[in-house]
Amino acid sequence: MWALVQDGQVTKTFNYAKGFVLNDTQYPKDIFTKWSQAEKEAIGIYEIIVDKTNYKDTEYYINTNSTIAFANGQVTESWGTATAKRLNDENAVDENNQPILEDGVQVINYGLKTEKKRIVKDQAAGLLAKTDWYVVKATEVADYTVPANITTYRAAVRTKSNQMETAIDGAANVDALKALYEYTDDGNGNITRPLGEWPEEVI
Repeated sequence: MWALVQDGQVTKTFNYAKGFVLNDTQYPKDIFTKWSQAEKEAIGIYEIIVDKTNYKDTEYYINTNSTIAFANGQVTESWGTATAKRLNDENAVDENNQPILEDGVQVINYGLKTEKKRIVKDQAAGLLAKTDWYVVKATEVADYTVPANITTYRAAVRTKSNQMETAIDGAANVDALKALYEYTDDGNGNITRPLGEWPEEVI
């Protein structure tokens, strides 16, 4: 991306190379790739430097709109301070701070913890669904018993699901929640995350 700077102010931005008119002169699009930096800057065209210092993961934060400004001979795109998304559930209220109800029931604004736990529950349900037929067969066929390894696996999935939800509930803030999902390498080739992993599937 580039910006046109006039009188110390950014007056136009270019997301891609294209021809333009400046001071009654038509410039072709190839100046963006063929001209040197000094040549472009001589007519006010600066490459935009992206500063993501304040930009945060949109899964956990709400970022401000970016701003593009000229200072100290550079054009920079930057963001303001990001706001952490809601961590915990809260009752929805209107502009007068009165409860919002639907059919007489309080509307809830769900937080990140609830969203993450829903994902865990859905993943657990998906894993268990693959072996549900063993359980169904055991209820329909009198002399059939669910294999021990299947029973053990299903119990392990439920245990891990509970552990993951407990870890999510225990996160003190958004950064702590985010850290549960971040993988690290211990230097010996073991890549793990604090949230842990699901048991190896058994079919």
